[in-house]
Amino acid sequence: MSRILIVEDDVTSVKLLKILLEEVHGFQVSVARRGAEAIPLAIETKPDVFMIDFHLTDIDGIELVKSLRSTPQFAKTPIVMASGLDVGDEAIKAGATSFMTKPYEPDELANMFKKLTAS
Repeated sequence: MSRILIVEDDVTSVKLLKILLEEVHGFQVSVARRGAEAIPLAIETKPDVFMIDFHLTDIDGIELVKSLRSTPQFAKTPIVMASGLDVGDEAIKAGATSFMTKPYEPDELANMFKKLTAS
């Protein structure tokens, strides 16, 4: 079972994603609602892939991506950044593996996670 760490402060989005990814697609999902929680939780849960929202309440998602990339154990862990803004190029330059524009198709997101965790 692949492990996903979602870093997202929108409670409704997280609840829906967690149900879809766990119950429908069989992932194990952990959630950090703030950027400051992400790295300690990642060290504890050892995710196979991250999903990070661009807009977090306490830190810019780009900064979190850079922090994860500078943490040796997560330097190569796939990171998917999501936003309703056109910041895909910025996310990739910061170290994200891929970018999803919100609103995204949940099954498309799950398929992306499957591809990223299979490699």
